[in-house]
Amino acid sequence: MLAPPLDLYLETRGARLHYRDEGRGCAVILVHGWTLDLEQWHLQVAALAGEFRMVRLDRRGFGLSSGLPSIAADCADLAALCRHLRLDRAALVGMSQGARVVLQFAKAEPRMTACVVLDGPPHFGTEEADSSHDIPYQYYRELAQTEGLAAFRREWSEHALARLRTADPGAHVLLARMLARYPGRDLTDIPVHADAAAGAHSFESVARPVLVMNGEFDLDSRKRFARQIASQLEHVECVEIPDAAHMCNLDNPRAYNAALKRFLQRHAFPPTSH
Repeated sequence: MLAPPLDLYLETRGARLHYRDEGRGCAVILVHGWTLDLEQWHLQVAALAGEFRMVRLDRRGFGLSSGLPSIAADCADLAALCRHLRLDRAALVGMSQGARVVLQFAKAEPRMTACVVLDGPPHFGTEEADSSHDIPYQYYRELAQTEGLAAFRREWSEHALARLRTADPGAHVLLARMLARYPGRDLTDIPVHADAAAGAHSFESVARPVLVMNGEFDLDSRKRFARQIASQLEHVECVEIPDAAHMCNLDNPRAYNAALKRFLQRHAFPPTSH
């Protein structure tokens, strides 16, 4: 049985990052999606920490981490966390907006990247391009700034990307708690164009194995983005998690954990020398 998780903190580049470090074995860094935090990965840590070292963090400006949210800064934060933990190599798992972070890291730090998992990846253009696809960021900004974060949370919780398919009450409680903790500073404190350049990506330079995952009932736009990404990668696998929507790790954790474990067992471990 795992000991209760220990809340740890790292001071880096003007932010205090909240993280947890559990289990033993090859390191796996888990990066959460928008409006979420490290608690998103509770069921994955419980299932896999017996075989892998599961490291999860609140991205700056989310959960209990301070600082202004910034996808551009997240990559440097991951590198700082790896140095702090003396990790030479890690598998990277990014969900939704977190998929941008781990791909950026894999391009910037290929020697530190064992493999990459992209869970429900978004469109990899600018935020304005995203708004034309599935998240109306500008509308949510105006709502949060004029009517407050409570109004935003009510509307966002009804969006298809923020709803669970599972009937498990524990998953619904977990999601509600994360949304209640979401500070919303990227809606209230950051100019619209401040982080736009961080969204653009090309994938040809990512030479590590990649697993692309979607829930069976994820938005068609997310499935389309996943196919577009997969078509540009050389070493790629695609998995659809049955009976799950966008947050498939919460909707169907048994199937999600099994798929993640199979991929990590093949690709997270250091290559053997002969």
